[in-house]
Amino acid sequence: MDTACRGVLLALAAGAAVVWGKTSPEECGPAFRGKCLCGVDDYQDRLRQYIVNCSGTGFKDTSVLQHLPAQVQVLVFTGNSIPELPWNVFGTLNNLSELRVVDMSNNGIKDIKGKTYHRVANVERLVLNNNDLTISESGEAHHHHPRVFSNFVNLMELHLTDAFADNVTGDLAQDLHDIFVNSNLTKVKKLHLEQNEISVFKDPDIFCDLPGLMDLHLGDNLLPGIGFNLACLGRLRFLDLEGNRISGLSEGELAMLDSLPARNQSVVVDLGDNPLPCDCSVRRLYTWLQTTRVQVRNKDALRCRGGVVQCEPRSDASSSAGSHYVSNVILGLMFTTVVLLGAAAAFVYRAELNKFARPIKDSVSRKIQYTSIGKPEDQEMEVIKIRSDPTPVPV
Repeated sequence: MDTACRGVLLALAAGAAVVWGKTSPEECGPAFRGKCLCGVDDYQDRLRQYIVNCSGTGFKDTSVLQHLPAQVQVLVFTGNSIPELPWNVFGTLNNLSELRVVDMSNNGIKDIKGKTYHRVANVERLVLNNNDLTISESGEAHHHHPRVFSNFVNLMELHLTDAFADNVTGDLAQDLHDIFVNSNLTKVKKLHLEQNEISVFKDPDIFCDLPGLMDLHLGDNLLPGIGFNLACLGRLRFLDLEGNRISGLSEGELAMLDSLPARNQSVVVDLGDNPLPCDCSVRRLYTWLQTTRVQVRNKDALRCRGGVVQCEPRSDASSSAGSHYVSNVILGLMFTTVVLLGAAAAFVYRAELNKFARPIKDSVSRKIQYTSIGKPEDQEMEVIKIRSDPTPVPV
Protein backbone atom coordinates (compact mmCIF):
# COMPACT_ATOMS: atom_id res chain seq x y z
CA MET A 1 0.00 0.00 0.00
CA ASP A 2 1.47 3.37 -1.01
CA THR A 3 1.82 6.33 1.34
CA ALA A 4 -1.06 8.26 -0.26
CA CYS A 5 -3.52 5.44 0.45
CA ARG A 6 -2.26 5.05 3.99
CA GLY A 7 -2.75 8.78 4.54
CA VAL A 8 -6.32 8.64 3.28
CA LEU A 9 -7.17 5.62 5.45
CA LEU A 10 -5.75 7.35 8.52
CA ALA A 11 -7.81 10.42 7.74
CA LEU A 12 -10.97 8.33 7.32
CA ALA A 13 -10.27 6.51 10.57
CA ALA A 14 -9.98 9.86 12.32
CA GLY A 15 -13.39 10.89 10.97
CA ALA A 16 -12.01 13.55 8.61
CA ALA A 17 -13.98 14.41 5.48
CA VAL A 18 -11.40 13.73 2.78
CA VAL A 19 -12.25 15.03 -0.67
CA TRP A 20 -9.91 14.52 -3.65
CA GLY A 21 -8.43 17.77 -4.91
CA LYS A 22 -9.97 19.93 -2.20
CA THR A 23 -8.50 21.52 0.91
CA SER A 24 -10.26 23.60 3.51
CA PRO A 25 -9.60 25.40 6.80
CA GLU A 26 -12.14 23.22 8.58
CA GLU A 27 -10.12 20.13 7.72
CA CYS A 28 -7.21 21.37 9.87
CA GLY A 29 -9.01 21.60 13.21
CA PRO A 30 -9.51 24.43 15.72
CA ALA A 31 -5.81 24.75 16.68
CA PHE A 32 -5.08 26.33 13.29
CA ARG A 33 -7.67 29.11 13.85
CA GLY A 34 -8.89 28.89 10.27
CA LYS A 35 -5.60 30.23 8.87
CA CYS A 36 -4.40 27.08 7.12
CA LEU A 37 -5.74 24.73 4.48
CA CYS A 38 -5.74 20.97 4.94
CA GLY A 39 -6.80 18.08 2.77
CA VAL A 40 -5.79 15.80 -0.09
CA ASP A 41 -4.46 17.44 -3.23
CA ASP A 42 -1.57 17.24 -5.69
CA TYR A 43 1.68 18.85 -4.64
CA GLN A 44 4.30 19.47 -7.35
CA ASP A 45 5.52 16.01 -8.39
CA ARG A 46 3.58 14.24 -5.64
CA LEU A 47 0.02 13.22 -6.45
CA ARG A 48 -2.82 12.89 -3.97
CA GLN A 49 -0.95 13.99 -0.89
CA TYR A 50 -2.46 15.05 2.41
CA ILE A 51 -1.29 18.65 2.66
CA VAL A 52 -1.21 21.16 5.51
CA ASN A 53 -0.70 24.57 3.92
CA CYS A 54 0.03 27.53 6.19
CA SER A 55 1.40 30.02 3.65
CA GLY A 56 1.43 33.73 4.49
CA THR A 57 -0.71 33.24 7.57
CA GLY A 58 1.16 35.73 9.77
CA PHE A 59 2.16 33.26 12.46
CA LYS A 60 4.78 34.64 14.86
CA ASP A 61 5.71 31.27 16.35
CA THR A 62 5.49 27.59 15.53
CA SER A 63 3.16 26.41 18.29
CA VAL A 64 0.48 25.48 15.76
CA LEU A 65 2.84 22.86 14.29
CA GLN A 66 2.46 20.76 17.43
CA HIS A 67 -1.11 20.03 16.30
CA LEU A 68 -0.39 18.63 12.85
CA PRO A 69 -2.78 15.83 11.85
CA ALA A 70 -1.12 12.43 11.98
CA GLN A 71 -1.83 11.77 8.29
CA VAL A 72 0.04 14.84 7.03
CA GLN A 73 2.40 14.08 4.16
CA VAL A 74 3.30 17.58 3.00
CA LEU A 75 3.77 20.55 5.32
CA VAL A 76 3.96 23.98 3.69
CA PHE A 77 4.69 26.59 6.36
CA THR A 78 6.00 29.62 4.46
CA GLY A 79 5.82 33.41 4.45
CA ASN A 80 5.52 33.79 8.20
CA SER A 81 7.74 35.60 10.74
CA ILE A 82 9.62 33.01 12.76
CA PRO A 83 13.14 34.23 13.69
CA GLU A 84 13.91 31.17 15.79
CA LEU A 85 12.84 27.54 15.61
CA PRO A 86 12.53 26.02 19.10
CA TRP A 87 13.31 22.51 20.25
CA ASN A 88 10.84 19.85 19.16
CA VAL A 89 9.09 22.12 16.69
CA PHE A 90 6.55 19.37 15.90
CA GLY A 91 5.92 18.51 19.53
CA THR A 92 6.87 15.44 21.51
CA LEU A 93 3.72 13.38 21.04
CA ASN A 94 3.01 13.39 17.30
CA ASN A 95 4.33 10.44 15.34
CA LEU A 96 4.21 12.01 11.83
CA SER A 97 5.34 8.79 10.20
CA GLU A 98 3.69 9.84 6.90
CA LEU A 99 5.46 13.20 6.65
CA ARG A 100 7.58 13.37 3.50
CA VAL A 101 7.96 17.06 2.65
CA VAL A 102 8.71 20.00 4.95
CA ASP A 103 8.78 23.46 3.34
CA MET A 104 9.65 26.27 5.74
CA SER A 105 10.82 28.85 3.21
CA ASN A 106 10.65 32.60 3.59
CA ASN A 107 10.01 32.73 7.33
CA GLY A 108 12.90 35.00 8.36
CA ILE A 109 14.45 32.09 10.27
CA LYS A 110 17.79 33.05 11.83
CA ASP A 111 18.44 30.18 14.20
CA ILE A 112 17.59 26.48 14.14
CA LYS A 113 18.31 24.75 17.42
CA GLY A 114 20.24 21.53 17.45
CA LYS A 115 17.17 19.65 18.69
CA THR A 116 14.56 21.44 16.58
CA TYR A 117 13.60 18.58 14.29
CA HIS A 118 12.40 15.32 15.77
CA ARG A 119 10.07 12.66 14.43
CA VAL A 120 11.17 13.42 10.86
CA ALA A 121 12.80 10.09 10.05
CA ASN A 122 10.74 9.63 6.87
CA VAL A 123 11.05 13.18 5.50
CA GLU A 124 12.60 13.11 2.04
CA ARG A 125 12.56 16.81 1.12
CA LEU A 126 13.49 19.74 3.38
CA VAL A 127 13.12 23.27 1.98
CA LEU A 128 14.58 26.25 3.87
CA ASN A 129 14.96 28.72 1.01
CA ASN A 130 14.95 32.49 1.49
CA ASN A 131 15.71 32.67 5.19
CA ASP A 132 18.44 34.43 7.22
CA LEU A 133 20.15 31.49 8.86
CA THR A 134 23.30 32.14 10.87
CA ILE A 135 25.25 28.96 11.44
CA SER A 136 28.69 30.45 12.02
CA GLU A 137 30.54 30.19 15.31
CA SER A 138 32.01 33.66 14.88
CA GLY A 139 30.43 36.93 15.98
CA GLU A 140 28.16 37.69 18.89
CA ALA A 141 25.59 35.04 18.03
CA HIS A 142 26.78 31.46 18.35
CA HIS A 143 24.37 29.52 16.13
CA HIS A 144 26.61 26.66 15.18
CA HIS A 145 24.67 23.40 15.42
CA PRO A 146 26.48 20.81 13.29
CA ARG A 147 23.87 18.14 14.01
CA VAL A 148 20.91 20.29 13.02
CA PHE A 149 19.77 17.82 10.31
CA SER A 150 20.88 14.63 12.01
CA ASN A 151 17.32 13.29 12.44
CA PHE A 152 16.58 13.44 8.71
CA VAL A 153 17.98 9.97 8.18
CA ASN A 154 16.10 9.43 4.90
CA LEU A 155 16.49 12.94 3.49
CA MET A 156 16.97 12.98 -0.28
CA GLU A 157 16.63 16.69 -1.11
CA LEU A 158 18.03 19.63 0.85
CA HIS A 159 17.05 23.07 -0.47
CA LEU A 160 19.10 25.96 0.92
CA THR A 161 18.77 28.59 -1.82
CA ASP A 162 19.43 32.08 -0.40
CA ALA A 163 18.98 30.51 3.01
CA PHE A 164 21.80 32.23 4.91
CA ALA A 165 22.38 35.72 6.26
CA ASP A 166 24.79 37.75 4.14
CA ASN A 167 27.16 38.48 7.04
CA VAL A 168 28.21 34.85 7.55
CA THR A 169 29.46 34.05 4.07
CA GLY A 170 33.11 34.04 5.15
CA ASP A 171 32.73 30.90 7.25
CA LEU A 172 29.62 29.51 5.58
CA ALA A 173 31.39 26.85 3.55
CA GLN A 174 33.30 25.53 6.57
CA ASP A 175 30.18 25.45 8.73
CA LEU A 176 28.25 23.62 6.03
CA HIS A 177 30.99 21.02 5.91
CA ASP A 178 30.61 20.46 9.66
CA ILE A 179 26.88 19.95 9.16
CA PHE A 180 27.41 17.48 6.32
CA VAL A 181 29.88 15.50 8.42
CA ASN A 182 27.83 15.43 11.62
CA SER A 183 24.31 15.13 10.25
CA ASN A 184 24.98 11.86 8.40
CA LEU A 185 23.16 12.92 5.21
CA THR A 186 24.29 9.88 3.26
CA LYS A 187 21.05 9.59 1.24
CA VAL A 188 20.89 13.17 -0.04
CA LYS A 189 20.65 13.19 -3.84
CA LYS A 190 19.91 16.86 -4.49
CA LEU A 191 21.58 19.80 -2.78
CA HIS A 192 20.62 23.40 -3.59
CA LEU A 193 23.02 26.14 -2.46
CA GLU A 194 22.26 28.85 -5.00
CA GLN A 195 22.41 32.59 -4.20
CA ASN A 196 24.44 32.33 -1.01
CA GLU A 197 27.45 34.50 -2.04
CA ILE A 198 29.82 31.55 -1.65
CA SER A 199 33.24 32.53 -3.01
CA VAL A 200 35.49 29.69 -1.86
CA PHE A 201 35.43 26.22 -0.34
CA LYS A 202 38.34 26.07 2.10
CA ASP A 203 38.08 22.29 2.35
CA PRO A 204 38.06 20.67 -1.12
CA ASP A 205 36.35 17.60 0.36
CA ILE A 206 33.31 19.57 1.54
CA PHE A 207 30.83 17.39 -0.38
CA CYS A 208 32.59 14.06 0.09
CA ASP A 209 30.37 13.24 3.09
CA LEU A 210 27.38 13.21 0.75
CA PRO A 211 28.17 9.99 -1.15
CA GLY A 212 24.69 9.74 -2.68
CA LEU A 213 24.80 13.24 -4.17
CA MET A 214 23.57 13.35 -7.77
CA ASP A 215 22.58 16.99 -8.40
CA LEU A 216 24.69 19.82 -6.98
CA HIS A 217 23.30 23.32 -7.54
CA LEU A 218 25.79 26.15 -6.96
CA GLY A 219 24.40 28.74 -9.34
CA ASP A 220 24.45 32.50 -8.71
CA ASN A 221 27.30 32.46 -6.21
CA LEU A 222 30.77 34.07 -6.40
CA LEU A 223 32.88 31.03 -7.28
CA PRO A 224 35.93 31.67 -9.53
CA GLY A 225 36.20 27.96 -10.39
CA ILE A 226 35.22 24.52 -9.17
CA GLY A 227 37.61 24.43 -6.22
CA PHE A 228 36.36 21.20 -4.66
CA ASN A 229 36.80 17.47 -5.10
CA LEU A 230 34.55 15.67 -7.56
CA ALA A 231 36.34 12.33 -7.50
CA CYS A 232 34.56 11.34 -4.28
CA LEU A 233 31.10 11.96 -5.82
CA GLY A 234 30.63 8.68 -7.62
CA ARG A 235 26.97 9.32 -8.44
CA LEU A 236 27.17 12.95 -9.53
CA ARG A 237 25.14 13.59 -12.70
CA PHE A 238 24.57 17.37 -12.71
CA LEU A 239 26.81 20.24 -11.62
CA ASP A 240 25.28 23.72 -11.75
CA LEU A 241 27.89 26.51 -11.91
CA GLU A 242 25.75 29.02 -13.76
CA GLY A 243 26.06 32.70 -12.92
CA ASN A 244 29.28 32.62 -10.91
CA ARG A 245 32.60 34.46 -11.52
CA ILE A 246 34.32 31.82 -13.61
CA SER A 247 36.69 33.34 -16.20
CA GLY A 248 38.24 29.97 -17.04
CA LEU A 249 39.01 26.57 -15.57
CA SER A 250 42.46 25.26 -14.73
CA GLU A 251 43.99 22.20 -16.33
CA GLY A 252 43.46 20.32 -13.07
CA GLU A 253 39.76 21.23 -12.95
CA LEU A 254 39.21 20.21 -16.56
CA ALA A 255 41.06 16.94 -16.00
CA MET A 256 38.91 16.29 -12.93
CA LEU A 257 35.76 16.77 -15.00
CA ASP A 258 37.10 14.50 -17.75
CA SER A 259 37.84 11.80 -15.20
CA LEU A 260 34.11 11.36 -14.52
CA PRO A 261 33.01 10.07 -17.95
CA ALA A 262 36.28 8.15 -18.08
CA ARG A 263 34.87 5.96 -15.31
CA ASN A 264 31.50 5.68 -17.11
CA GLN A 265 29.88 8.45 -15.08
CA SER A 266 27.60 10.61 -17.21
CA VAL A 267 27.76 14.23 -16.05
CA VAL A 268 26.08 17.44 -17.23
CA VAL A 269 27.71 20.78 -16.34
CA ASP A 270 26.14 24.23 -16.64
CA LEU A 271 28.68 27.05 -17.19
CA GLY A 272 26.28 29.64 -18.56
CA ASP A 273 26.28 33.31 -17.56
CA ASN A 274 29.88 33.42 -16.35
CA PRO A 275 32.30 36.28 -17.21
CA LEU A 276 34.33 34.37 -19.78
CA PRO A 277 36.76 36.59 -21.73
CA CYS A 278 36.65 36.54 -25.51
CA ASP A 279 40.40 36.40 -26.09
CA CYS A 280 42.78 33.46 -26.03
CA SER A 281 43.13 33.48 -22.26
CA VAL A 282 40.15 31.14 -22.45
CA ARG A 283 41.72 29.01 -25.22
CA ARG A 284 42.11 26.03 -22.87
CA LEU A 285 38.42 26.02 -21.99
CA TYR A 286 37.38 26.59 -25.61
CA THR A 287 39.45 23.64 -26.80
CA TRP A 288 38.15 21.47 -23.98
CA LEU A 289 34.55 22.23 -24.93
CA GLN A 290 35.17 20.75 -28.39
CA THR A 291 36.75 17.52 -27.16
CA THR A 292 35.35 16.61 -23.74
CA ARG A 293 32.91 13.78 -23.14
CA VAL A 294 31.31 15.81 -20.35
CA GLN A 295 27.93 17.17 -21.44
CA VAL A 296 28.11 20.95 -21.22
CA ARG A 297 24.63 22.42 -21.19
CA ASN A 298 24.04 24.74 -24.17
CA LYS A 299 27.75 24.77 -25.00
CA ASP A 300 27.07 25.96 -28.57
CA ALA A 301 25.41 29.06 -27.14
CA LEU A 302 28.04 29.63 -24.45
CA ARG A 303 28.76 33.34 -24.40
CA CYS A 304 31.70 35.43 -23.33
CA ARG A 305 31.91 39.17 -22.77
CA GLY A 306 30.96 40.51 -26.16
CA GLY A 307 30.15 37.37 -28.13
CA VAL A 308 30.89 33.71 -28.72
CA VAL A 309 33.97 32.26 -27.03
CA GLN A 310 36.80 32.42 -29.55
CA CYS A 311 40.49 33.27 -29.88
CA GLU A 312 41.35 36.78 -31.04
CA PRO A 313 43.93 37.34 -33.83
CA ARG A 314 46.25 39.24 -31.53
CA SER A 315 47.09 36.05 -29.74
CA ASP A 316 48.17 34.48 -33.08
CA ALA A 317 50.27 37.58 -33.86
CA SER A 318 51.90 37.26 -30.50
CA SER A 319 52.65 33.63 -31.28
CA SER A 320 54.15 34.64 -34.68
CA ALA A 321 56.29 37.29 -33.04
CA GLY A 322 57.61 34.67 -30.69
CA SER A 323 58.44 32.38 -33.62
CA HIS A 324 60.27 35.21 -35.42
CA TYR A 325 62.27 35.93 -32.31
CA VAL A 326 63.39 32.31 -32.05
CA SER A 327 64.30 32.27 -35.75
CA ASN A 328 66.40 35.42 -35.40
CA VAL A 329 68.27 33.99 -32.45
CA ILE A 330 69.05 30.83 -34.41
CA LEU A 331 70.25 32.83 -37.45
CA GLY A 332 72.46 34.98 -35.21
CA LEU A 333 74.06 31.92 -33.70
CA MET A 334 74.69 30.44 -37.16
CA PHE A 335 76.27 33.68 -38.41
CA THR A 336 78.55 33.89 -35.38
CA THR A 337 79.60 30.28 -35.90
CA VAL A 338 80.47 30.93 -39.55
CA VAL A 339 82.54 34.01 -38.64
CA LEU A 340 84.47 32.11 -35.97
CA LEU A 341 85.14 29.22 -38.35
CA GLY A 342 86.33 31.66 -41.01
CA ALA A 343 88.67 33.38 -38.59
CA ALA A 344 90.13 30.04 -37.50
CA ALA A 345 90.70 28.99 -41.12
CA ALA A 346 92.39 32.31 -41.91
CA PHE A 347 94.76 31.84 -38.98
CA VAL A 348 95.67 28.30 -40.01
CA TYR A 349 96.30 29.22 -43.67
CA ARG A 350 97.69 32.70 -43.05
CA ALA A 351 100.98 32.05 -44.96
CA GLU A 352 99.19 30.94 -48.10
CA LEU A 353 96.76 33.84 -47.86
CA ASN A 354 99.59 36.37 -47.49
CA LYS A 355 101.36 34.92 -50.57
CA PHE A 356 98.14 35.15 -52.57
CA ALA A 357 97.27 38.66 -51.43
CA ARG A 358 100.75 40.27 -51.85
CA PRO A 359 100.43 41.09 -55.62
CA ILE A 360 97.05 42.69 -55.01
CA LYS A 361 98.41 44.71 -52.13
CA ASP A 362 101.37 45.99 -54.16
CA SER A 363 99.09 46.99 -57.04
CA VAL A 364 96.80 48.98 -54.78
CA SER A 365 99.77 50.75 -53.13
CA ARG A 366 101.17 51.88 -56.50
CA LYS A 367 97.81 53.26 -57.56
CA ILE A 368 97.55 55.31 -54.41
CA GLN A 369 101.06 56.74 -54.92
CA TYR A 370 100.29 57.79 -58.52
CA THR A 371 97.11 59.64 -57.66
CA SER A 372 98.76 61.63 -54.85
CA ILE A 373 101.47 63.25 -57.08
CA GLY A 374 100.63 66.95 -57.64
CA LYS A 375 101.40 70.47 -56.28
CA PRO A 376 100.87 70.35 -52.56
CA GLU A 377 101.98 73.95 -52.09
CA ASP A 378 99.19 75.23 -54.42
CA GLN A 379 96.60 73.19 -52.54
CA GLU A 380 97.84 74.55 -49.24
CA MET A 381 97.56 78.18 -50.43
CA GLU A 382 94.04 77.65 -51.73
CA VAL A 383 92.82 76.33 -48.40
CA ILE A 384 94.43 79.23 -46.51
CA LYS A 385 92.85 81.78 -48.85
CA ILE A 386 89.33 80.48 -48.36
CA ARG A 387 89.65 80.41 -44.58
CA SER A 388 91.07 83.95 -44.21
CA ASP A 389 88.55 85.70 -46.44
CA PRO A 390 84.82 85.22 -45.64
CA THR A 391 83.93 86.40 -49.16
CA PRO A 392 84.19 83.59 -51.71
CA VAL A 393 86.87 84.34 -54.26
CA PRO A 394 86.81 82.54 -57.59
CA VAL A 395 89.83 80.41 -58.16
